[in-house]
This record gives sequence, structure tokens and C-alpha cells, in this order.
Amino acid sequence: MPHAAERLVVIVLFEGVDLLDVTGPPEVFSLARRETEEASGYQVVLAAESMDPVTTSAGVRLLPDLTFGEAATKSIDTLIVPGSVEVDGDRGVRALVDPGLVSWVKSLAGRAHRVTSVCVGAHLLAAAGLLDGKRATTHWSTASQLAADHPAVEVDADPIFIRQGDVWTGAGISACLDLSLALVAEDLGEAVALRVARQLVMYLKRPSGQSQFSVPLEQISTTRRIEDLRHHILRNIGEPLTVVDLAAFAHVSDRHLTRLFKTELGTTPHAYIESVRVEKARHELESSDATLERIASACGFGTTDTLVRAFRRRLNTTPTEYRRRFRVPQVR
Repeated sequence: MPHAAERLVVIVLFEGVDLLDVTGPPEVFSLARRETEEASGYQVVLAAESMDPVTTSAGVRLLPDLTFGEAATKSIDTLIVPGSVEVDGDRGVRALVDPGLVSWVKSLAGRAHRVTSVCVGAHLLAAAGLLDGKRATTHWSTASQLAADHPAVEVDADPIFIRQGDVWTGAGISACLDLSLALVAEDLGEAVALRVARQLVMYLKRPSGQSQFSVPLEQISTTRRIEDLRHHILRNIGEPLTVVDLAAFAHVSDRHLTRLFKTELGTTPHAYIESVRVEKARHELESSDATLERIASACGFGTTDTLVRAFRRRLNTTPTEYRRRFRVPQVR
């Protein structure tokens, strides 16, 4: 029998569900119970439509602890809704949304103190009307689908997780651990969450402001000319890289270069270059002890003042604060 002070966490289980979305959060909650001196902790259960084994997207079979109907009779502290995708076209993916499952999610949410989604589980919350008028995130690969299917939801594909009152949405894959750590921090305090992060060998506990995506690695369908420009920018990020220089490299006019960036990347050459520079600076701040002056020079900012302004504009923080939060300890 669970301790009276335990928080009941119900994870929604269904055929084809992403395995890590289901198994990641329980690991965090289990370690939280071990790391706290309090008797209180978490009771995590898997709920499905029936008690039959469920096969995940990875082919691993999981056994439910109770049915949706049984879960709907309980007082739920945290409802966790994972997701599932199918391959859609040329290596693209599409979030799957089953109407019957959506109905159960809506019903269970009415019994829960807080509701969370992991990865593309946000599509199920949105279909249940739980994200209307709220800002939400999901895995970057299905963010455009979420925005198109649910115009009442303010979709932000950048953060690791977003909290809007008692509704939390998380980004993809390992971000389920970040979201779960944030829940632990709210329940048991930052100190416990940090101890859990160390046990998970997560060298840093990322807050919701951390981006889930790296600009230079973004998979964008573009022409060969733009791809060549993007690689040229990466290779020469420490150089001035003016519009005139880039236009000469691409053998087009300045005006045509600006049109190409706007059409294919949805931004200006200057803004794209700054985003790549910020990304490189982030990596340097996370992985090296280089001074801000050296990082500013290596990334093409020229001065630390320009570096600081770019960080404030794009990340709403300073390079020094970013390093303090996200610096990865070096193993010696």
C-alpha cells in the first residue's frame, strides 16, 4: 500500500507509445524518493484501456497497472501523457492522435492536480482542449503540425519544457527527464532535484529556457545554393560575413541573397548569422574555460559587448549567467 503522503503519478499507456516517454519519468521519481529524507514520495502507475500487454514503438511490451476506468476513480497528483508518431513522407514524422485515447485523457485530466505531456503527447492534450489559449512545446519535428491542427495553442518549439499554470508540456526524447526533474523541484525542492540529476549523470539540470535545438544542425529543406551558404557561414563564422561577402560567394546580388534567405530560411542573412554565432558561443561556454573576449572573437562578434547584446536578445540572459547554469564539468 502506498504511503498516505505519496503523490500518485499516472502515465498513459497505449499501443505504439514511445518507450522513453513512458520509462524516463519513473526513473526520476524513483531516485527522488531515494534522495529525500522525507517519507513522502511518488507512486507511479501505468494506465491503459485494458490490462492486456502494450507494445511500445521500440517493440518492448509493458504491462499496465490499472485500466483508464480505474484510474478515473482516483485522485491523481500528476497525469503524464506520452506520444507516438508515424513516418510521414520523406523521413518526416506525424504525431498520432486517437480520438478514443483523447477522450480518456480529457477524463483523467479532470481528476489530476497537474497535467503534463512528454514529447508529441502535447498533440493529445491539444486535441482534448487542454492547451487552448496556452503556450506549449513539443518535439520540434511535429511543432508545425501542432500549430496547424490547433490554432488556439501558442506553439513554441524552442524550450525544453513550458509550464502554464497546472499544465506542463515537454519537448522530445531525453527532455522527459528535464521535465520530470522540474516537477520534483516543485514538489521536493531544488536541492533534491539536483541530487537526482547527479544520480542520472545529467551534469546539468536544464531550466525551461534552455533550447531543445541547435541552429547549425537544423534539418531544413533548401536549395543547394542555400546549403552551400550555410556551410560557408559555419566554416567562416569568425569572419565579418557581410551580405556583400555572402552575395559574392553565391554569385548573386545583395538583394537576391536577402530574398533567398527570407524565402528558404524565413529570416534575414544578418539574423541567421547571429543565430549561428550564438549557437557556437553557447557550445564554447558549456565546454570550455575560454574568456568572453576569446569567445567573442572566435564566434565573429568582435567585442564582448556585441556578444552580450546578442545573448540578451536571443536567450534573455548573459554569457556569464549562461555559463554558470550550463557549464559541463570536465572529467580529468
